[in-house]
Amino acid sequence: MKKFLLVLATLALSLTAFAQKPEEIVSKMEEQMALHEGEGLIWTMDLKLPLLGTFTSNIRSLGKKTRMEAAVKGANTVTWMDETTSWTYTADSNILEIENVKIEKAEDATDDVKMFRDVTKGYDVTLASETEKEWFFLCKKSKSNKEKNAPRTVELVIAKGTYYPVRLTAKLKGVSMTFRNVAFGVSEREVTFHPEDYPNAIVQDKR
Repeated sequence: MKKFLLVLATLALSLTAFAQKPEEIVSKMEEQMALHEGEGLIWTMDLKLPLLGTFTSNIRSLGKKTRMEAAVKGANTVTWMDETTSWTYTADSNILEIENVKIEKAEDATDDVKMFRDVTKGYDVTLASETEKEWFFLCKKSKSNKEKNAPRTVELVIAKGTYYPVRLTAKLKGVSMTFRNVAFGVSEREVTFHPEDYPNAIVQDKR
């Protein structure tokens, strides 16, 4: 009897999931993102460029502040950015560069997070496949979407149960950008530059 009830419960869950439209599932993911918005977001970004290969960055974002760890031309760098200023520290050379941030660049830093919240806006969404733990969606740019810089396709993976984003890949003109290892919970300290942490750095102030 217990085994029979277990089968019924599993079947009921499967039917419930099957009954959900792609837009409904993505909408629930967006709701989860909104619920955790004030906690800050953590993710890994893979930027794949033709001929140049793939560049990986580990990013933390909270409000208008971001912190990005990356390897640029073989050198390990850490960049902190707020609405007006960026601080980039290169460990190999012990150089700290301070620059003014253009408004567009500051907005671009937060646009990455927005992709998770507005992924279906201007896109036709279909369920490509699914596993026991995840849904795989294909989002194609709608004919009504007139935004020139919008990716032609977006591949989105959502975790069943939590409706958390697992992975998002956007493709445009041979360039692909993948967001993965998504998590919540960033402190103000993590995304704020503190000069006392690098007392011996060679400062290059370009403001």
